[in-house]
Amino acid sequence: MDTKALRAEQQQRASEVILEDDCIDEQVRFIAGADVGFEQQGEVTRAAIAILRYPSLELVEYQIARVETSLPYIPGLLSFREYPALLAAWAQLQQRPDLVFVDGQGIAHPRRLGVASHFGLLVDVPTIGVAKSRLCGHFQPLESDNSAVQSLAVQSLAAQPLIDGDEQLGWVWRSKARCNPLFISPGHRVSVASALTWVQRCMAGYRLPEPTRWADAIASNRPQFQRWVRKTPDLLGNNRDMI
Repeated sequence: MDTKALRAEQQQRASEVILEDDCIDEQVRFIAGADVGFEQQGEVTRAAIAILRYPSLELVEYQIARVETSLPYIPGLLSFREYPALLAAWAQLQQRPDLVFVDGQGIAHPRRLGVASHFGLLVDVPTIGVAKSRLCGHFQPLESDNSAVQSLAVQSLAAQPLIDGDEQLGWVWRSKARCNPLFISPGHRVSVASALTWVQRCMAGYRLPEPTRWADAIASNRPQFQRWVRKTPDLLGNNRDMI
């Protein structure tokens, strides 16, 4: 395995990332969440993509793909390990989304190519990275609690820029009181400022935005997803109600 070549590829692809908004509010009808995990002691990579109607945030489609893991875990090169399963799930979608939230980093990566940016480039779709932990950059302390008022103006008090050198990579945002913050960064075809705005628009009272919360629930077969299956069995793999 030529890790030097993979890092060089990251740097090349990072130069192709567009950090300008390509999501016109009134044209966004579907937002996806994407989550990747591993099974069988890492031998199988599993990707789940959930499609939500916007702005209702109603789940209307999901796809799961499992592929043989092609690369071991190497810090900083995780996107190469994850994107094959994401592409496989993407190929199964009947409704292509206008925007994708990926559970992972966007440009908040040492070489500015986390999985959200890498995947966004490969499928040429606007993407945002919504990570649960910091990979690089620093930030000022957050406000301790934003539970009193849920307006975006007050929520923004719990957000701080994520900075590396003189570059803003994204945002650190405490989305829910007494919870660890999220690390939000643009992936591709989304600006730094809009990345946070879109995530805030997709909250429903939980730590995670609805697109990635659903993707995680589907990938892990959580009770939230099991209840949805029981309630709407006719929609499984059926998109007749989507357009």
